Amino acid sequence: MTDTNEQPRRKPWSARRLTLLCSAAVLGSALAVGGPFGYGRLAGSAFAATPAPITATAPGAPGFADLVAKVKPAVISVRVQVDQGDEQDGPQAEDREGQDNSPFMQGSPFEKFFRQYGSGNGQQGRMHRHQMVTGLGSGFFISPDGYAVTNNHVVDHAKSVEVTTEDGTIYTAKVIGTDQKTDLALIKVEGKKDFAYVDFETATPRVGDWVVAVGNPYGLGGTVTAGIISAEGRAISSSPYDDYIQIDAPINKGNSGGPTFDTSGKVIGVNTAIYSPSGGSVGIGFDIPASTVKMIVAQLKDKGVVTRSWLGVQVQPVTAGIAESLGMKQLQGALVDDAQPDTPAAKAGIQAGDVITAVNGTEIRNSRALAREISAMAPDSAAKVDILRKGEAKTITVTLAKMPDQLGKQAKADEKADDNAMRGVPHLGLSVAPANDVAGAGNKGIVVTAVDPNGPAAEHGIQSGDVILDVGGKGVTNVNDLRQALSQAKTDGKHDVLIRVKTSDNTHFIAMPIG
Repeated sequence: MTDTNEQPRRKPWSARRLTLLCSAAVLGSALAVGGPFGYGRLAGSAFAATPAPITATAPGAPGFADLVAKVKPAVISVRVQVDQGDEQDGPQAEDREGQDNSPFMQGSPFEKFFRQYGSGNGQQGRMHRHQMVTGLGSGFFISPDGYAVTNNHVVDHAKSVEVTTEDGTIYTAKVIGTDQKTDLALIKVEGKKDFAYVDFETATPRVGDWVVAVGNPYGLGGTVTAGIISAEGRAISSSPYDDYIQIDAPINKGNSGGPTFDTSGKVIGVNTAIYSPSGGSVGIGFDIPASTVKMIVAQLKDKGVVTRSWLGVQVQPVTAGIAESLGMKQLQGALVDDAQPDTPAAKAGIQAGDVITAVNGTEIRNSRALAREISAMAPDSAAKVDILRKGEAKTITVTLAKMPDQLGKQAKADEKADDNAMRGVPHLGLSVAPANDVAGAGNKGIVVTAVDPNGPAAEHGIQSGDVILDVGGKGVTNVNDLRQALSQAKTDGKHDVLIRVKTSDNTHFIAMPIG
């Protein structure tokens, strides 16, 4: 759950192990630098042609040579120049070629002095540089007139973009549009109308299908690797719209933006990231699905930007505990933590505690599915949202709005409280006080004033300063309300009770065991 809109909470991946494959090389050096749907269809006949089918290859068969010969001419190496001339305090966090020009040992006092005062600009403690850095990535043509797809992180902030085709010809390209949320970019090469190109697969790929990745790892253009689809629907905490295809075909730094093909020679995904403890391939790679790429590219080609719809809710997944407390038989849907004021959801009557189960008849399996489904629709369009409210199914029509760039953050509650106002709730392992009695906490709910580090509340992430708004669907204003709600839940035979908690960042539900 987040403090913006229909974006889910996710378990973060280790930043050290999750590596974007972008500009994997800086003039030969490996460098790790471091997706939402648009709406509409991929328009124009430029993307309509279909390559001749190629027979699937299995172990013991001749291999993928025929497939590679057909698709490889459409794959390009992408080379960008990025100006690192921003005014800086000290060195960049990432090591880029030409940046480390100190004559002294790294980390020594002399080296630090040189970085601060050796730039010769006469301004103490600052450096003004215009250091051009070269980055490498991959891409592929999707039309004969030179439109090509790559990753946003490959061309982000690029001053110039060059592409190299299979025959070694170098062309200048321009960036048509980028989308940070899906990490996709559309570029265009002028001057020819007969570039080799490939098409996107329209069928849904299956786990276990053979795939072939082609790209430019470490600057080694035209590298081909093969494997299978290992999993679908992966979330790697890169955006609220994560829906990656996982492959085990080896991909490395420099493969960013390159295509992965099925055995018919169609693109099933765009290589974007790998999971690795070392920075190199260990057989866990992530591709943006072709269905996502087609929709994003269509908008980038048409308008240069991606416009998304917005519902205006904070949501979280339905866990086993939440499902039990709500009387749900299946673990599916997106639980609404909060419908933010003056948003499409609030205006349509969606409330905290509602479980969104479908949008326009499409089943919502989890919070990420909701984010993708809503963002794929056009702003100002009407969406029929199926919800479950206190065990009763309802359908609400919501007029979607354009997603705002930013939403304000909620004010942080004051964590201090009068010790005399504290009231204990022993079996939850916390003490509370009415919000009215705690400065800055507002006038709704009860404030958590102390938490037993070994109790259930601490185990479920409740902290001092959090505000409990309701328990079991009933608002609470004092410790007696809390006790009564817990007692009622036990009387009803429930093992967990749903508690809505407001933190300094957001509002969310917790399924708390009550013994």
